[in-house]
Amino acid sequence: MIGIIIELIISWLLLRFIAKKDLSVLGFKPSQARLINLSIGFLLAAVVCSVYQILTTAFINNSWILNKPISFSAALMSLWWIVKSVLFEELLFRGALLYLAIEKWGTTKACLLSAACFGIYHWFSYNAFGNPFQMVIIFVMTSIFGWMLAVSFAKTKSLYLPIGLHLGWNLFNILIFSNGPLGKQLLIKANANHLEGIPSLLVFLFQIFALPILMYGYFKFKKKI
Repeated sequence: MIGIIIELIISWLLLRFIAKKDLSVLGFKPSQARLINLSIGFLLAAVVCSVYQILTTAFINNSWILNKPISFSAALMSLWWIVKSVLFEELLFRGALLYLAIEKWGTTKACLLSAACFGIYHWFSYNAFGNPFQMVIIFVMTSIFGWMLAVSFAKTKSLYLPIGLHLGWNLFNILIFSNGPLGKQLLIKANANHLEGIPSLLVFLFQIFALPILMYGYFKFKKKI
């Protein structure tokens, strides 16, 4: 939490002295439209993540089962960790720095830079250094996700939609389906069987592209109404 407070202070200083703006340009003030974006982002990410995880066991002799040893307090602690990590990353990659980059270089270049930084950042969080293949996969996956989040900020001029998308994905991926740094959480796989070959590739591609494609459709729909 201290890290988030420090981020807010640094963000205010950067906006104040570089752009003569305040934190309001990050779209913190709640409104009906922003809360709708938050909800839609969360729900879309949660659904896509759930479908992806179900697909990883749907075509093989495997299934998701309840992890009975986990306690309610442990789940709450995991939830709090996820919320903090999402807010920290959003303020870092989709906050004041992205706003200033958009002002200086335009939306496309700024979003590409934000996406690349997000991908490189995950080399550290996944401790992927020394494994070039893993580094490439992580960079591609997370930079595409980061591009979607950056574009979401640029189009809505608010952090609500990227936070909703990021939180929906991370909460279901890490807390519900135990696929993250916190280990076994609410659901775990019944055995070690995993997809191979073409099905594995197709499910992997679904994981990367399904949500960005849905968000593209969402923005096109909003443009028409």
